[in-house]
Amino acid sequence: MLEVSVAVVAFAVGALWVSGWFSAEAGPVGGTVRAPVPGGVAALAPPGAPAAGGVVAAEVDGESTKGAKGAKGRESEAAAEKRAETEKKRRKDRETEASGPSKHTDKKAVAYFESRKVTKRVKDIRMVGGYLRIYTDLPETADNSKQAIKLCEAGVDYLVGELGMPSPVVFVQAEFGENGNPVLANILGPDDSDCRLTYPRPR
Repeated sequence: MLEVSVAVVAFAVGALWVSGWFSAEAGPVGGTVRAPVPGGVAALAPPGAPAAGGVVAAEVDGESTKGAKGAKGRESEAAAEKRAETEKKRRKDRETEASGPSKHTDKKAVAYFESRKVTKRVKDIRMVGGYLRIYTDLPETADNSKQAIKLCEAGVDYLVGELGMPSPVVFVQAEFGENGNPVLANILGPDDSDCRLTYPRPR
């Protein structure tokens, strides 16, 4: 009788084993899964949990994206600084070479020349020490040229007619080069009768 009972129990246990209620690696179905860890004791993980490697990969991807955005932002800032430096140098060059409007530009004089429609070769007009300087893009070889004399006469009209200066001094100057901005035409006050290029008498 005892032998029969032992046989029945053994049979039942075997049936449960075969049906999947027990597993050599996984424990009861629907319970905690035993995940093997190389070189150590198996770790317990709930069913359906993602592998640890997947989580790490996601975190690494996130850090990589953040780092890429940060690098792009730094590149944009560097480019903006470079553009600002370039523009600053361009403004300084315009002031030094008188190759365009600057902080020294006499806006009233520019408006007068525009009204006379004589700004074709003009790059900048400045009032310096009571003298009107008209900077152009004319070459150094254009001294006493028709265009240079016409600009000088317009300058005289501006100083006398608009500002009421009885002794106008005007210089029309060439584009910037090795010799700076050479004078192409001028008038040097009451003792100078026209805009043809003249030089002060040596003292």
